Parts: sequence; structure tokens; C-alpha cells
Amino acid sequence: MISVLGPSTGGPSGDRTRAGCETASPNPHPMPELERAIRLPHATALVAGTIIGASIFVQPSEITAHMPSLAGTALAWLTAGTLSLFGALVCAELASALPKTGGVYVYLREAFSPAVGFLWGWAMFWTMHSGIIAAIAVIVARYTAFFVPLGPVATRAVAIAAILLLSAVNYVGVRQGSRLQTAFTIGKVGAILVMIAVGFALGTPAAESANQPVPAGGTMTDFLLAVSAGLFAFGGWHMVTYNAEETADPERTIPRALLLGILVVTVCYLALNAVYFHLLPVATVASSTRVAADAADVVLGFGGGAAMSAVVVFSSFGALSGIVLAGPRVYYAMARDGLLFKWVAAAHPRYRTPHRAIVLQAIWSSVLVATGTYRVLFTRVVYTEWVFFALLAVGLVILRRRGVPRHYSVWGYPVVPAVFALAAAAVVVSQVIDQPVESLTGLGFVLVGLPIYYLWARGPSTEAS
Repeated sequence: MISVLGPSTGGPSGDRTRAGCETASPNPHPMPELERAIRLPHATALVAGTIIGASIFVQPSEITAHMPSLAGTALAWLTAGTLSLFGALVCAELASALPKTGGVYVYLREAFSPAVGFLWGWAMFWTMHSGIIAAIAVIVARYTAFFVPLGPVATRAVAIAAILLLSAVNYVGVRQGSRLQTAFTIGKVGAILVMIAVGFALGTPAAESANQPVPAGGTMTDFLLAVSAGLFAFGGWHMVTYNAEETADPERTIPRALLLGILVVTVCYLALNAVYFHLLPVATVASSTRVAADAADVVLGFGGGAAMSAVVVFSSFGALSGIVLAGPRVYYAMARDGLLFKWVAAAHPRYRTPHRAIVLQAIWSSVLVATGTYRVLFTRVVYTEWVFFALLAVGLVILRRRGVPRHYSVWGYPVVPAVFALAAAAVVVSQVIDQPVESLTGLGFVLVGLPIYYLWARGPSTEAS
């Protein structure tokens, strides 16, 4: 029988701690709980807004280089969106069965063991999540430099300022953080719709140039590489699960938000690629390092670069907002389970947020920006989250066999989780083949967390909830 830990439950030793206190009088000063302020519009905005960052404004070139045609590129994006939808469906069922703060961490903990959940949180804090925060903050700063000249030191300062500002907003309330995220998501989706409308209404169809040969491609290997690149552009859909205990009716809200969010993103991505191909020759799309800005230049002249820089800053800042909001909930859940310092498992008495976890994340992400170490850590370890995604699909099967109650059942079971698990494994294998030394080094860093876990689990810190 699986145990689902509630807000006052400890981790591996929580039952032992509780057993010795059953006859104690009620605590006259109960610990504050997290506030349930996230509803369906906010949760959907968290899904879509976290995914849509800077990738769609640059990533199409990499995909087009492998699939140099509108049909081939559209197929790659549609496949990536479908696989991401499959992953979202897996997470939707897990969220309906285990609506607890920490999301993916909780699912891995319950399906496999606390050690596997710990490895997820370990990799998240030191590299995957904090590294994403640092990388996106630097993108915000670099595009800000289009309007205000910034040297290397000033660029890092602006990036750190963005992290601290968004951390402060989320510190004072999940209501404020989720509303800010919703506003940014509405703004960036609106900007994308304007780009699509203006591109088709005012732009003239591009003519192919004989001086720009279309790159060779379109093989099955090229298609798989293009889909892998597309999957990374869809990254972040799982983060909505971290805030389950701050979500109203999470068993139903989170599955709906996952489905709606993925569909919104897929439509936006396909439509934007159609605009790029409408305005630019295939060879230009494939070779460009700033495809969205090049497309804007065609319609608006040289002012297009400024317009797109503003859109990228706005979009990236919005994605950063959602990522900053989501991550601390995992560290809060780990501390509550006795797998992190117990003082991290505190909700602010007034704001009802995991304030100490938010501060920890802000400090470490800022250190990664200041030192520039996020580049190596992020590129070597980010792919390892797909190992855990494959485990999520397997974990869904395990939890079903255990008879865990659920409010939502994944469509197409067991085909959908099986296909997603195979796709996630393929991403990992292709990364290892392409960059064996870097990939294995990153995987080794994640596995270093295992001895840390066993040392921690035996220490006195696990005796406190």
C-alpha cells in the first residue's frame, strides 16, 4: 500500500516520528500551510508560459537544417508536440493520483523509492532547474543590451537582478507570482498572434534563391535529430505539478492545465514556423541565428530587430517567472520529507510561501550567473531529466498496478506511456552518442547524489519533520 505524505508528514522517518507523538496534545501554534491560490487559468498560464521562452525565436533554424521544407519542419514540430502531450498526459494522471507539493519528485518517490526522488531534486537544485534559471536570466540580459549597452559585468548584474526581482515577487505570495505569470503568458501569446497576423498580412512570400542552396537532409536520422531539438523547445510542461498543494482542486485542475497548455504552445509553434517560411527562403531559415528577427526585418525593415529583441526579453522574462515560481516547491517537499535541512520546510507565516526555499534557489542561481558555471553544468546535465521522464512513464504503470486511486486516466494506456518512455530514452541515447564524454560526465554528477542520499538518510536530520 502506498503512503501519500500530507503537509504535516515527515519523510522516510516521518511515521516513526509521528508514532512517538500520537498522545501529545495538539500544537497550539500549528505551522502555516501553503495557500491554494492557483486556479485553472493560472495553471494553464504556468504550463504555456514556462514552455514559451526564447527557443521558438531561434530554435526553428536547427530543426529546419535537418528537415529543410515546410512539411518536414511542421512534421518534426508536430511530433515533438505530440510526444510532449503524451508526457503531459502521463503527468496528468500522476497529478490526479498524488496531488502533493513537489510533483515529479513525489511521483518518483512513491513509484520507486525516496532515493530516486532525491536524485531528481539533487539534479534540479545544483544544475537542471537552477541552471535553466541562470541561462534564461542571461538571455534576458543579453537582449536587454540591444537597448542599453551592457558590458560582461553589467550583463551578469542585470541577469541576477531579474532573478532576485522575480524571487521577491514569489516570496510575498503565490497569488502574486501566479498572476504575474498569467499576465506574461497572455502578453507573449498576444505578441505571437500579432507576429503571425502581421507576417501574413503585410509580408510578401519569399522567393528561393539559387545562390542559397537548400541544405541536404530529410533522412530518418535527420528527422529524429529535429524532433529531439523540438522536444527541448517544449521543455518545462511538468513544472505545474510542483505547485499541487497551492492549486485549487489539483486532481482536476492540473490535468486540464497540462492539456490546454501543450495545445496552446503547439499551435503557436506551428503557426510561427509557417510565418518564418512565408517570409524567408528555406536556406535562410536553416542558417539563421536569429530567425524571428530576420523575419521581422523583412516586414518592418531594420526596426524589426528592435521589435523582436523586445519580444524575446518579454517572453524570456515570462518563462523565467514561471520557473522561479515552480522550483522551490520541490525543495520544500524534500525538506518536509527529511531529505533536506528541516528549516527549508517552512511556509512564511504571513505570505504562506516556501520562502526559505525561494531564497536558496535565488542565491544559487545567482552564483551560477556570476561565475558563468551554469554553461558547463547546464549543457552536460540538462539532458538527464529525460532519464527521469522515462522513469515517470514506468512509474505510472507501477502505481496503476498498486491500485492507487486516481481522478484522471491517461488516454491510450498503455501505449501512450510506453511511446513516451521510448522517446525519452531515445533522447538520452542520442545525446550520449553525440557527446559521450560530456553526457557521461553529467550523468555521473547526478549519480553522485546517491551516496549523499544514503549518508543524509542515516543522519539525525531525517528524524525531524
